[in-house]
Amino acid sequence: MMYLLRCAVAPVATRRGASCPEAPQHESKSLAKLIDLKNMTNLCILLFACLVAVTTVHAQTATTTPIDRQVAITIDDLPVNGAPEAHGWITEKLVAAVVRHEVPAIGFVNEGKLYADGELVPERVALLQQWIDAGLELGNHQYAHANLHRTPLATYQQGILRGEQVTRQLMEDAGQTVRYFRHPYLRTGETLGKRDSLHAFLGAHGYEVAPVSIDNSEWIFASAYERAAQRGDTAQMARIAEAYIPYMDAKFAYFEQQEQDFLGRTMKHTLLLHANRLNADTFDALVAMMRKRGYRFITLEDALTDPAYAMPDTYAGPAGISWLHRWALTAGRRGDFFADEPATPRFVLDAAGIESE
Repeated sequence: MMYLLRCAVAPVATRRGASCPEAPQHESKSLAKLIDLKNMTNLCILLFACLVAVTTVHAQTATTTPIDRQVAITIDDLPVNGAPEAHGWITEKLVAAVVRHEVPAIGFVNEGKLYADGELVPERVALLQQWIDAGLELGNHQYAHANLHRTPLATYQQGILRGEQVTRQLMEDAGQTVRYFRHPYLRTGETLGKRDSLHAFLGAHGYEVAPVSIDNSEWIFASAYERAAQRGDTAQMARIAEAYIPYMDAKFAYFEQQEQDFLGRTMKHTLLLHANRLNADTFDALVAMMRKRGYRFITLEDALTDPAYAMPDTYAGPAGISWLHRWALTAGRRGDFFADEPATPRFVLDAAGIESE
């Protein structure tokens, strides 16, 4: 070790006409002659600088290496929400953005929207065809977007079967099948008996439930945005859009913390969005936010291979909530575990005409 120190200060000694000697027999005496206080100071500075450099490189590597996060984008209420005269361009713009960013999204259809005065409207069916032509999958979102908690189970089940007629034919024509069902309002049954009966019905008809891990109130932002658009208030539209992306960013951060607190790891997430003007206008920014957080986009089928989705779930209650919260409630989590979930800004609630989330 002492010999290494002698060689470390050799450049300083060389400038004085010395050189690094061979392995010494009397190191302590030689060092006393070779190393004075100034040289020791230089050595300390050199070693400290090296330590800082190594530490900095390590820290930069740690902070710049992104976590491999994955999310499936699910889009409800197809063919589209909003003013009828805007349905065409909203669908075209949203589908184009999904394809441009190579997002293997799935859209969930309310077939009741395909009809007017009891007659099937070809132009509305053509909106669904745009999704299929883009290589995207479609699922069943119940014919009338009925609330299970306010609808007799038999009536609700009839709405599921009625809500697959057009979609199933379109998918079969494209060599695909309808595989997934998304509960409107994420309400899965206010009692375990009702929930389990519906689950058995869905299984018997070839459906798998499409869960949501990253739930949010995007629909409130979308309602406020649509209202502003219909009255031509572009300033209000811009204000809502500017608040939307940070809100969704905060939601992602919240559920990422939830997954760590509950699962102790990252999971394959499922995100809930809706087909509307807001997402057509902001999808580029939404994707940029997710990619900045380290996400890549996967299919719903891939997401559901995560073992988390097989966790026990005995939740039966009035609210439509994230599956992460359902699993946590089943496991006995209460109180503080659910704290600090980001809220919709007051001005957005007011603009949407909604009192509270």
